[in-house]
Amino acid sequence: MIRRDGDRMFVCGAVTLQNVTGLLQEGLVCIRDGVSTVDLAEVSGLDSSLLAALLAWIREARSTSHPIALANLPKGLTTLAQLYGVEELLPVAELH
Repeated sequence: MIRRDGDRMFVCGAVTLQNVTGLLQEGLVCIRDGVSTVDLAEVSGLDSSLLAALLAWIREARSTSHPIALANLPKGLTTLAQLYGVEELLPVAELH
């Protein structure tokens, strides 16, 4: 599930192969509508499908010349990104 607060999109709950298709589409709508930060603090479980969705959202944001940043990456996601060699593709938000 996705919850939006201004220009911030919160991904909530588990993100797995079973639910990623709907989540991906919902996120793309938010990205096209101007979201600038994807916050993952409320992700309760994940598999590699979350990484795939994030990469798709990043690609979509770049294609619209409105890049996004990722906040509160779960450790498991960071581990998967390192494993697949794509960690440098994840634009991590700077903490203020």
